[in-house]
Amino acid sequence: MTNQDEVNTATEGISTEEKSNDQDVLTKLQGEVAEQKDKYLRLYSDFENFRRRSAKEKIDFMKTASEDVIVTLLPVLDDFERALNAHEKSNEESGLAEGVKLIYSKLYKALEQKGLKPIEAKGKVFDIEQHEAITQIPGDESMKGKVVDEVEKGYYLNDKVIRFAKVVIGA
Repeated sequence: MTNQDEVNTATEGISTEEKSNDQDVLTKLQGEVAEQKDKYLRLYSDFENFRRRSAKEKIDFMKTASEDVIVTLLPVLDDFERALNAHEKSNEESGLAEGVKLIYSKLYKALEQKGLKPIEAKGKVFDIEQHEAITQIPGDESMKGKVVDEVEKGYYLNDKVIRFAKVVIGA
């Protein structure tokens, strides 16, 4: 072996060693980049989920923001219904009754526009998610477990029960 061959072999050994070190550093850096990219994607996904959840909560809040006011107005609506029912039973015609009907219908329509819907109860199967049982009365087999009478109407506000229907069920 000549002197030149020895130098070439030594140079090849050093450059193979340097190449190995460079390759290790490159692999390490690629791993760190992949790790940082993964962290970034997870953080971005978390932020997108937070943004969607916040938007949904805001929409839900806006839908039910008037819930407190509507719950306060429900007894007034009940009183109007009682007044109309009492007037129908008395068979008396008067302008006052027409005025009460007009005010009732305006109030009811205004509340309906805000998402208020009555819970249908009479004749339906008793449902603990919609009804509150006040009492039970004996009845025939066809009325067993069903709502016989509605003492107080229940209401939904945008598919959320804001007042349960108070009912009498058959036993």
